[in-house]
Amino acid sequence: MKDAIAVPTSTVSRNALVLLACVACGAALFWLRGILTPLAMALFLLIMIDGVKRSIQERLKVPSHIAGIAALVAVVLAFFGAIAIIANGALGFFGEASGVSANIGPRIDRIIQDGAALFGLQEQAPTASDLIAQLDVRPYLAQAATQVQSVLGGAFFVLVYLGFLLAAQSGFQRKIVSMFPRRAARDEAVEVFRRVRSGVEGYLWVQTVTGIMICAAAWALMRAVGLQNAEFWTFVIFIVGFIPVLGGAVAGLAPPLFALVQFESYWPALILLGGLQAILFIVGNFIQPRMQGENQNIDPVVVLLSLALWGQLWGVVGMFLSTPLAVMAMAILAEFKGSRWVAILMSGDGEPYADEPAAKSSRKPRVKAPQSEASEQG
Repeated sequence: MKDAIAVPTSTVSRNALVLLACVACGAALFWLRGILTPLAMALFLLIMIDGVKRSIQERLKVPSHIAGIAALVAVVLAFFGAIAIIANGALGFFGEASGVSANIGPRIDRIIQDGAALFGLQEQAPTASDLIAQLDVRPYLAQAATQVQSVLGGAFFVLVYLGFLLAAQSGFQRKIVSMFPRRAARDEAVEVFRRVRSGVEGYLWVQTVTGIMICAAAWALMRAVGLQNAEFWTFVIFIVGFIPVLGGAVAGLAPPLFALVQFESYWPALILLGGLQAILFIVGNFIQPRMQGENQNIDPVVVLLSLALWGQLWGVVGMFLSTPLAVMAMAILAEFKGSRWVAILMSGDGEPYADEPAAKSSRKPRVKAPQSEASEQG
């Protein structure tokens, strides 16, 4: 009989400690989600502001402080503008939908009857009144009101955190020097920060540009079909596009479902369903992969698991931040010899570094080489 492989006790203990630490961190993230979610969103906005600032400074050749003020105003206005558009668009949506509400009951009855007729069950098909009578909507309305209150309160705390982060940004360079007095370690820390920033900015750029493409085509299609409040649906499609997997499902199914209630015929809904699915397929499989390049070299399974994990921990905010957080984690884990294997598993092609091909081949995980104290000081 072949002897079993002997596993060192130290390895077992270390793996057990890592597992317990991960569980404890997950519990802490869930327990402190009310504090951490506004902070995470503020950090996300801070990276956006920094990217917009550098873009303005490079393109317009203006001083750094002027570019910073312009970037801050633009990002904050866009943040609150998105909230306002969602709120006002929802009110307008329900206002325009009120004209369709008188036809909702009979229309749903007809849809149910037509669907049941396909299976020969039209005599047993329930009516819309029967379905509504069995559904208690009060818990859902209370939950929706709680979510709205949470979003409004969270937006205020996001701005508070953002203000303090901007105030503390001026001393960031001095903190880096104090934390890493040796030049080599300091360069490694700056490089990690650069990789994290580059990955998040690349993700934002790709999602924004492809989202605008999808929204332009979807708006033209919805206007051609005659769907009510097409502008509201267009903005919803753009916002949910930042949620991986689920965003595409909402964008491709919500407008056709509403078209079923608005129109007497099934053809507008079928046209919307086929057209939106074609738009999402073309952009998602041909345009987006070419734009992503090395900025989002992350495995699709990791994207799905990150969506499930952060959605469970932080709700809707976690879903929005799931992919940027996965990109950050991969960039940080790749810098340490003991955790680089995790970054390799998270990457799409086995190479977690988003560098040029020549730099990839020469890039090594961080290993401290023996150097004299005088040569490392800087």
